[in-house]
Amino acid sequence: MASLVTTLAPLACAQDINSYGAGYGTWNDSSSGGLSNIMNGQVTLQTQWSNLNTVVDSVGGDAAFQGAAAGNIVDIMTMNNTTVQNSQFVGPQAAIGSSITADVSNVWGSVGFSNQALCNGASVSTDPVLTAVRSHQECQASDPATEINARVNGVVGDLAMQSLSMGNSFEADSNAQNMPIFNSQLNNSFGASTINAQVNNIGGSMSLTSGAIGNKAQILHYSTSN
Repeated sequence: MASLVTTLAPLACAQDINSYGAGYGTWNDSSSGGLSNIMNGQVTLQTQWSNLNTVVDSVGGDAAFQGAAAGNIVDIMTMNNTTVQNSQFVGPQAAIGSSITADVSNVWGSVGFSNQALCNGASVSTDPVLTAVRSHQECQASDPATEINARVNGVVGDLAMQSLSMGNSFEADSNAQNMPIFNSQLNNSFGASTINAQVNNIGGSMSLTSGAIGNKAQILHYSTSN
């Protein structure tokens, strides 16, 4: 544990939080509304795995199958001026994975499969004058991996299968006048997403989607002009 703290500390302290907003407003600006100071530190060192195995025959309506596994997740929502420091780490001895195995037949509605594996996920949504975010995510896991093995026969409606594995995901949205953001993502994992499907007699539409992503960031800054 000592080596882990040593590794992360320089990242968390790389810049003085009180000086980060220089030129954009300040971290202590509370001229409108309250002030939210949020510090989040998450570490996962062991495997997180989900298994769903099922046999389904004769369903009068819809059938839905969902699996998920994650290392670290944080969701932050405020209506104040907000500063966020986020640090998330998944160690090299951890495996993050989710598996679905299903034999499905005679469904009168629609059938849906959704399977996701995520190392680190952070979401920040605010509605103030100032939003300042510093986030560092590191995925050293052996793999974020998803797998769907399905036999589907006899569906009156639609069939959809979606599989997604991801190392790091960061999302931020705000209509703050000032929105300084520093985002750092490091992915050293082997990501894999697999769908094995044997499908017969589908009455509606069918879609299969599989994706493996190392790092993803989405930042939305809404217009503050009148």
